[in-house]
Amino acid sequence: MSKNQLPERKDIPQELTWDLTCIYPDEAAWENDFGQLDELQKNVNRFAGHLADSAVMLRDAIQAMDALERKLEKLYTYSHLRHDEDTGNAAGKSLYSRICSRASQIAADCAWFEPELLAIDDARIAGFMDSDELSFYKESIQELLRGKKYTLSEKEERILGALSDVLGAPDDIYETLTTADMRLPFIKDQHGKKLELTSGNYRKYIESPDRKVRKRAFKGMFNSYKNIIHSCAATLENTVKRHVVTARLRSYDSALHKALFADELPEKLYHNLIESVHRSIPALTGYLKLRQKVLKLKKADMYDLYNPLVKQSSVSYTYEQAQNMVLEAVAVMGSEYQSVVQRAFDERWIDVMECRRKRSGAYSSGCYDTAPYILLNFNGTLNDVFTLAHEMGHSMHSYFSRQNQDFHYADYPIFAAEIASTTNELLLHDYLMKKYADNADMQITLLVHLIDEVRACIYRQTMFAEFELHVHQLQEQDIPLTADKLCDDYYELNNRYYGDAIKANDLIRYEWARIPHFYYNFYVFKYATGLAAAMKFARNILSGDPLLLEKYCGFLKAGGSAPVLDILQTAGVDFVNANVVDDALEDFSSMVKQLKKLLK
Repeated sequence: MSKNQLPERKDIPQELTWDLTCIYPDEAAWENDFGQLDELQKNVNRFAGHLADSAVMLRDAIQAMDALERKLEKLYTYSHLRHDEDTGNAAGKSLYSRICSRASQIAADCAWFEPELLAIDDARIAGFMDSDELSFYKESIQELLRGKKYTLSEKEERILGALSDVLGAPDDIYETLTTADMRLPFIKDQHGKKLELTSGNYRKYIESPDRKVRKRAFKGMFNSYKNIIHSCAATLENTVKRHVVTARLRSYDSALHKALFADELPEKLYHNLIESVHRSIPALTGYLKLRQKVLKLKKADMYDLYNPLVKQSSVSYTYEQAQNMVLEAVAVMGSEYQSVVQRAFDERWIDVMECRRKRSGAYSSGCYDTAPYILLNFNGTLNDVFTLAHEMGHSMHSYFSRQNQDFHYADYPIFAAEIASTTNELLLHDYLMKKYADNADMQITLLVHLIDEVRACIYRQTMFAEFELHVHQLQEQDIPLTADKLCDDYYELNNRYYGDAIKANDLIRYEWARIPHFYYNFYVFKYATGLAAAMKFARNILSGDPLLLEKYCGFLKAGGSAPVLDILQTAGVDFVNANVVDDALEDFSSMVKQLKKLLK
């Protein structure tokens, strides 16, 4: 194998892979739990027709449903981690396919549950919730009742449950197409050596101080997506159709309304985000023009957005160095938090290195009965160090929620998912700024990193959110989402955000095809709101006020025990009465001014 080629899974040192034997020691143990699903499913279905009998009966039914879902989550977690570590491995693909299929069958078979609960007489269900037997479940029952008008009949719910696996096929096809089938080209680095471009190392080369390398990486990446653009358009169109059709079937006002309903988020919050960012676009273009001036470019292109402004910032880090930096950065969170991070390193919760057929990107995943595992594709860049901090934030949020909440309330609302992760990144940034206080070049590098984090997470993700809203609105008007339409509209939107500060390379029109989050049903806007909230939380933590730190830790431990906006408000971030996003964008403008001073 050439040293510039990706290694096979078997060639990765064991200590740099995650230990999934903590979930199941072998596939036989997985099969044993898989075989228990029948009995757990029967135990749920024996309550069919009896939910209204008594508060005790409803409580026991909810507990039976929780037991089934808990087992499903554990089986799914193991199989999807096995699948993602090597998407070409037949055994992993088989386990993943089987549990997805079985989950779909169970969803169909147990689809009677919610319609029957919602059919209980209002006075009777109110009496149930006031009883001692159901007091613990009152919050989740009220949440179900809130969605009563959008719940279909038992027969209709059963049909949708049975189709869930099939309806998710476009997402799976897209992932297989872009991770297992699509091969990126070999490109020359700054030394003239040929190397294989991958989704994992793309960031490394797009950050290269050599503009020719950046351009080669950019062209190699987006020409590859151009070659499969019609397939990507087909998978995205069918995913958007699923969102639109299911929203219509359930009588939601729109696909956006349906996506925000579960977290009790007003649509105004989504639209306000876009409006706030639009108002602040001059600050973004001002920063981009500053970059262009410092880099002495006649006109910056899209591949000039990530490269360092000073030569010394192109430093590489070992994974051990990255671990130590993250550990020291989170010391401000206290000894308990720091000790759990150390456990993540010691107990192999993390799959570190990139290898052939491994899922691209990074994530934190797990369930109530597993460690909060982390997938990385670590290549030693400063961005990779921040990615480790980011995913560790997710995992700590999951860990503390599960340690402090019953299974029923352990999952935190999806709107809160990107807050703890970005708070961790901000703590790392603060730590490194202090560590390199006497190094002007490193100060510039770190400040640019944070500015670019805001640019990427608030400006860019809001642009993605606007594009996602646009394509759903097109589908709601029955306008076909052809490859040409998607590319043209994306290119126009990109120009609107970057204005005259960037010469938009025509290949950027294919960028939407590279964004897997467009298959996540209005997820991307949470990166923007998440960073805005994290900037507020980080200020609170770094103030040294123990009460503010305690409030933040309360947020980590709250899980889904209350509506998410209430949890955040209690912790110190008020999305209802304060403009959190505008405050973050004002901080962005201040950071750009600070950068100008450092550069002088």
